[in-house]
Amino acid sequence: MSNTNKEKTNIYLLLISLVSAMGGLLFGYDWVVIGGAKPFYEVFFGIEASPGMQGWVMGSAILGCLIGVMVSGSLSDKYGRKALMTVSSVLFIIAAVGTGAVNHIDWFIFYRVLGGVGIGIASNLSPMYIAEISPGKVRGKFVSINQLTIVLGILAAQVTNWLIADPVVPGEDILGSWNGQMGWRWMFWSALVPAVVFFVLTFFIPESPRWLAVQGNFKASRQIFSKIGGEQYADEEIKGIQNAANTTEEKTSFSMLFKGKVPRILMIGIVIAVFQQWCGINVIFNYAQEVFSAAGYGVSDILFNIVVTGVTNVIFTFVGMYLVDKLGRRGLLIIGSVGLALIYAVMGAFYYLQISGIAVLVMVVAAIACYAMTLAPVAWVVISEIFPNRIRGMAMAVATFSLWFACFVLTYTFPLLNNALGPHGTFWLYGLICVLGFLFIYKYLPETKGKSLEKIEEELTK
Repeated sequence: MSNTNKEKTNIYLLLISLVSAMGGLLFGYDWVVIGGAKPFYEVFFGIEASPGMQGWVMGSAILGCLIGVMVSGSLSDKYGRKALMTVSSVLFIIAAVGTGAVNHIDWFIFYRVLGGVGIGIASNLSPMYIAEISPGKVRGKFVSINQLTIVLGILAAQVTNWLIADPVVPGEDILGSWNGQMGWRWMFWSALVPAVVFFVLTFFIPESPRWLAVQGNFKASRQIFSKIGGEQYADEEIKGIQNAANTTEEKTSFSMLFKGKVPRILMIGIVIAVFQQWCGINVIFNYAQEVFSAAGYGVSDILFNIVVTGVTNVIFTFVGMYLVDKLGRRGLLIIGSVGLALIYAVMGAFYYLQISGIAVLVMVVAAIACYAMTLAPVAWVVISEIFPNRIRGMAMAVATFSLWFACFVLTYTFPLLNNALGPHGTFWLYGLICVLGFLFIYKYLPETKGKSLEKIEEELTK
């Protein structure tokens, strides 16, 4: 392939990956926008003194995620990846309008659940779609684009919240303020812009060529592979898919997840997905108010600190994208688990010794940097590439379901753990989980960098 043609195919691959990854951007935006609105909607709905209700409101979107993941796996294997991404964009639009318009906590939760369904579908399909269209030598980098858009969505939500919110004066009546009446609504409504853009762009991307090939539509599949990597690449990919399909004549069904070597592969995917959540970083995004309040910061400073953490998240996601196809998946996950365990040990000590202010902010930034270049992107890469072609949608749905269930447990339990153990005990607990994650990764996770999806399938199932 000439350099000109190679450049064209790389641009084509990048463009369709970016469109697909807009599901990740909306996932990140919708997921974190609630953190900035939290000090205001809690007062509006009168739940500021109820840790249980706070956890339920924060966790309600995750229940929607679980529903979205459950339906997306089998439906995407049946109807394709592209159609389900369009559905997720519609759900984001409805949820953005509804969440900001309601005046009762029950309807607020309803629209959070609906938005969560969109998150669940997008979080399952976007990385899977990119993995299925990307050549093995750059797959880690391109799947990580989804994580990049997630953190860009997080940063966009953080900056939007900071810009929308009026400065909070100590002792101010929040319920009677603009923040308490309208500010938090505009934080949710602002998600409409990327949601509408995502909806429109889903009509301009191709279907997953691997899904088309599994359905027997090799002609359409070959055309898309040719646009991505050229004629020779298309021939190699089609041949690999046909060889993998010839190893089994069994009709695709949920029971295939429990046969042969698949349960072991599924266990690896589930543990990596759960560990990405139980390492504890998401509580910093969802409960920034509590984390920074315990370190002595006021509301306005907290909103600024959240932006600092968001910028850090973006910068070190680029570092992770650069390293994932160089150091490999396994190496980065080991670095991340050990690094977070050490950082949490120090953070817990700071809280225990009542060291506050900038010292805690520095450790929070260090934790986010470590997570952003390791566990955050690499977990999605691993679970998008280790499952066999014929059951990838179902298997990844199970892993993603596990991820969101773990996230629900993490989000719901943090206020309870924070009350029972204090900030120091809570972060020490997360550090212990990171040690356990390191032991599992070191023993069970193989390296997958640079290999085709069919080669990975052959090695893991033989």
